[in-house]
Amino acid sequence: MHDLGFASARRRFRRWRCTRPFWAGALTLLAGPPILYFPYAHISFGGLILVVPTTAGTGSLLIGVLLVVMGAIMWYQPHMRISAGITTYVLSLISFPVANLGGFFLGLLPGLIGGSLACSWSPLKTSPTDKPAASDGG
Repeated sequence: MHDLGFASARRRFRRWRCTRPFWAGALTLLAGPPILYFPYAHISFGGLILVVPTTAGTGSLLIGVLLVVMGAIMWYQPHMRISAGITTYVLSLISFPVANLGGFFLGLLPGLIGGSLACSWSPLKTSPTDKPAASDGG
């Protein structure tokens, strides 16, 4: 009986996932945190401390937060996928010069892929449009 609850939850999640650009939103959500993290991070490798000073901390903060918001919009407002995808793509490109090479490419690449996937995704047709072919009368 324990398996029935898991199977039911899995079916509901699969149904939810198939009605929206799920992977586009997931990649976009993953693109935001690296862009947010690196301008404010003090990374240490053993005894060596790596500090990435930047004057674009505000730009990185804005880009990272907007990418997370765009990922959530792709999941919860699938009809906004084109505008969210274009916004994600542009923000990811802007993050390259503004936010330490797009979070050292850890935010740039998922953002570009997520934006592209959002623009190319289309919902499944719920009702078949198979209509009989019209005859030409001859």
